[in-house]
Amino acid sequence: MDGSSELKKTPLHALNVSLGGRMVPFAGYDMPVQYPAGVMKEHLHTRAAAGLFDVSHMGQVTVRARSGDNTDAARALETLVPVDIVGLAEGRQRYALFTNDEGGIRDDLMIANRGDHFYVVVNAACKDADFAYMQEKIGDICELTLHDDRALVALQGPHAEAVLAELWADVSAMRFMDVRACDLHDAHCIVSRSGYTGEDGFEISIPADLAETVCRRVLDHPDVLPIGLGARDSLRLEAGLCLYGNDIDTVTTPVEAGLEWAIQKVRRTGGERAGGFPGADVILDQLENGAARRRVGLRAEGRAPVRAGAVLATDPEGQDIVGTVTSGGFGPTIDGPVAMGYVAGKATAPGTQLYAGVRGKFLPVTVTAMPFVKNTFKR
Repeated sequence: MDGSSELKKTPLHALNVSLGGRMVPFAGYDMPVQYPAGVMKEHLHTRAAAGLFDVSHMGQVTVRARSGDNTDAARALETLVPVDIVGLAEGRQRYALFTNDEGGIRDDLMIANRGDHFYVVVNAACKDADFAYMQEKIGDICELTLHDDRALVALQGPHAEAVLAELWADVSAMRFMDVRACDLHDAHCIVSRSGYTGEDGFEISIPADLAETVCRRVLDHPDVLPIGLGARDSLRLEAGLCLYGNDIDTVTTPVEAGLEWAIQKVRRTGGERAGGFPGADVILDQLENGAARRRVGLRAEGRAPVRAGAVLATDPEGQDIVGTVTSGGFGPTIDGPVAMGYVAGKATAPGTQLYAGVRGKFLPVTVTAMPFVKNTFKR
């Protein structure tokens, strides 16, 4: 991007600026990386109370079967993802992956069953390509709509339920991955009990013209702070969650990424609807026989963060390279550096001592189970 004039703006852009957001280019949008409180305070406040994130840059898509039978839409979506969509109950949401013919990941996404249609949320940088791909592959079966008339926000943290309950009392009945329609401050919204911080919380789709009003109402609560992209990244890293384009991409399979939990038994070898998705031969083979490399968590000694791109070796001289860091930074909650990356099978066991290349030196790191901070989802 050559200048901010070329950047798209979310429906909450004016609010972000008025709140003192430091705006930066991200996925083609002018987005707040932090607010006056700063990344560290925003991160810790989300873990302790509640934070409100503008994630309106992400893509919101409705998928509706042309036949009127939502099962036809579910079966169409199953040709694109290795996930059980036919068995997804109304009012429930599931994490999914668009895969390619080589078994790599085109994007990660959320799919919700809204009864007469599916509601899909995809990553901002991929949304135009994802929508074109869906149109090409299932457009004859499904009517697809990419919404630019809705904002999307995430309310995350241990106080999120109490905050949202002041606008909608029934929110307390929702559990992790439930999706409901409701009216918030006279705006018809779609609320899912989900998020990408490891904390309990909600993602809320709001009509664009009412988004600022609803968000100001939420921000009026003393427990809520606006949170920028900087803290969003450190929160998801502590939670051991992948960032598309860094930790997963078109040459990384779900098994390599440690995301096989997202592939239900019905879509695996021997299952009722096994295969039938792009890259099935590769992915199903890896589910049975393992992959040559694997995403792992990493804890470094000392205070210096190990950043993305650092090579990983089994020796302090860096002669035996076994992997690469894909995300890394300082974890405010644990008050120390955290990272994740891919290593060869021989180096994946928790407790394995490795060495990361940092500014010409190889610093000791230890393979660690993820998440680094225990999640608090309401099951």
